[in-house]
Amino acid sequence: MVLYILSKTPQSPMYFFITQLSLCDLLVTMDIVPILLHTVLYNGTTMTLIGCITQFSIFGASESSECLFLSVMSYDRYLAICNPLHYHSIMNHRFCVTSISVIWLIGSMVTLIDVISMCNLHFCGPHIIDYLFCDLDPIMQLSCSDTSILHKWVLTLGFLVLIAPFIIIVVSYVYIVITVLKIPSNTGRHKAFSTCSSHVIVVSLFYGTLMIVYMFPTKGHLLLMSKVLSLSYTVLTPLLNPIIYTLRNKDFKEAFEKLKEAISSEEPCW
Repeated sequence: MVLYILSKTPQSPMYFFITQLSLCDLLVTMDIVPILLHTVLYNGTTMTLIGCITQFSIFGASESSECLFLSVMSYDRYLAICNPLHYHSIMNHRFCVTSISVIWLIGSMVTLIDVISMCNLHFCGPHIIDYLFCDLDPIMQLSCSDTSILHKWVLTLGFLVLIAPFIIIVVSYVYIVITVLKIPSNTGRHKAFSTCSSHVIVVSLFYGTLMIVYMFPTKGHLLLMSKVLSLSYTVLTPLLNPIIYTLRNKDFKEAFEKLKEAISSEEPCW
């Protein structure tokens, strides 16, 4: 994020969306990891209901927005490879700013609907969440209210922020693969695929675990697997995203070297 703000090298729309993806990862890490570490070190932790809902709110808005950002980034790759002549006319500054504004608004509104529904639930005990953080399903399992309507809402909103973006990603890459296979030279095909490799790795890691956790039941022996997989999109993915997008990226490496040279060349003030 600092490299994008201070450097003039990586200023394409793709890097603009990567900074927003980094912001999502940063929010998830700050929201989940400190309490998670305390829970692991002391075999549990205590939170108020408001604190638990607040943790879920930040997590829900960040993860929902990340799903949508990944779909927009796949559309960016689709335009760059399948329709390069119209890329800059479509992926202009106005489109990028509008996209991130709408995405953050949708992510926040979806989470707000869940939070309002959770606040209307009654909790009569027990008050122990057998999970790594305050997620929606573990909280609903503690409620003695009828959660059937809330489950339907969750499925509907889950389709909006999880399945629909995934469909956009799959369709985009189907067209990308078809276009790349039509390139006659091996060098051209390799160059085209290399521009998408980082995004494909992140999508596979993020969506693979997220869909397994939220599309299958988490009771009984599957609860342990759900806990392990949830570490992937709350801890592992935010850890790997900077490595995948930055250390494997030539533009970010060049920007880092130029920034380092600029800092080292400045004369001291004393």
